[in-house]
Amino acid sequence: MKLYNELKLRFDTPIWGLHPELALFDILLDKNPHFVKLVSHDVLSGIKDSNFGRKDSPTVEQVLRAAIYKEIKRLTYRELEVDMYDSKICSMFLRLEDNQGYSYCVMQKYISKISEKSIKSIILEINNIAISEGIETVDKISTDTTNIETNVHYPTNNSLVLDCIETATRLLKRIKKDKKDDNDRLDEQRKAAKKLNYEINNSKKENLPSLFDPYLETLKRLILESFAAVRNSSTPIKAKPELKAFLPLMIKVYRNAYKLQIEGEKVANSDKVFSVFETHTDILVKGQREVEFGHKVLISRGSSCMILDHDVFEGNPSDKGLLVPSITRIKTNYTRIPESSSADGGFCSQENLEKCKELGLTNIVFTKVTKSLQNIVSSPEIERMLKKWRGTTEAVISNLKRGFDLQRVLWEGFEKFCSKVAWSVLGYNLRVMVNRMLE
Repeated sequence: MKLYNELKLRFDTPIWGLHPELALFDILLDKNPHFVKLVSHDVLSGIKDSNFGRKDSPTVEQVLRAAIYKEIKRLTYRELEVDMYDSKICSMFLRLEDNQGYSYCVMQKYISKISEKSIKSIILEINNIAISEGIETVDKISTDTTNIETNVHYPTNNSLVLDCIETATRLLKRIKKDKKDDNDRLDEQRKAAKKLNYEINNSKKENLPSLFDPYLETLKRLILESFAAVRNSSTPIKAKPELKAFLPLMIKVYRNAYKLQIEGEKVANSDKVFSVFETHTDILVKGQREVEFGHKVLISRGSSCMILDHDVFEGNPSDKGLLVPSITRIKTNYTRIPESSSADGGFCSQENLEKCKELGLTNIVFTKVTKSLQNIVSSPEIERMLKKWRGTTEAVISNLKRGFDLQRVLWEGFEKFCSKVAWSVLGYNLRVMVNRMLE
């Protein structure tokens, strides 16, 4: 194993031995400089060409290294800034000159520009290196889904209406910043809404409609006032496009709240809003478990526990439709087909059995099957082994979520949500590769 020998040589410097994941990526980046090109288009997008450059901006390679360092060390951007000035391994890994460092906002600006597609390209390259080194064999895969939360509070009609009132008040006050009377009235409306919010949260259920009516009237007045502010184009103010984009969401929250709380009619999940800030948030219901708000994520791992394929979904698609596309992507990306597949009963269907067989799989096992369906296996011993092995996939997901703070994603927007998941998968795979080599 050439990579193993390179890692041993790197450990001659004691500080690298204390940080093996960073040492591994340092070697991979030295041997594969095109990793930098994979993210350079994202990092450099929107930046004007200059013959002189800027001394306060990091190179694309430093941005990539900083993103890996931040993920493996589980740091915030502010903590990353401190480490650049205070940590020797950070300075070595990022290849900073003496007393060189960058502010947290500069690093956040560039790291957040790297797209999920670019990160997945690096994951694919590293996984193929692991296969060539014999760390991963792709002879068997296990697939499962998990829910990852977005950074939202538990949504109720009450809390969503209050969020709309406070946000609209803030934007309107920026537009009417020179009109003291209007600002005082907006503050009074906001305080009244907060008082109603408290009363609703602490009232009996039968009193809700009578309390909610004045609450919605406050929101209605703000909606009408917001329309008037958007139509008034006397002076260009930054808050106007924000308010214009926020208005349809306010109207949707108002109509849903009025329909349920006043008229007593149910609202379909597809028509609901679960956050006025993270509008991409979905409701995730799985059996008898507690309802969660975020996104469903598919994880397919190999025999080495490395994650070979992952995907983030909008909505709450059925597991049955996710298995075959994942196996197809693995076959395309690694030019080999797994011999065995193991998944839980949620993926089980006659169509999946037939399509997996057509793709070339020999052993297709689901932990729970209906009476009319049977697992396709070459022997009962292999079926028992694959069912037992599938249970360890829960440990892989737990390791990924707990080891990289992925229970709840704090990054804003769906694209950034997907990027954070991809960074965590990349960091996790580096950790697995190092552990396999150190064994």
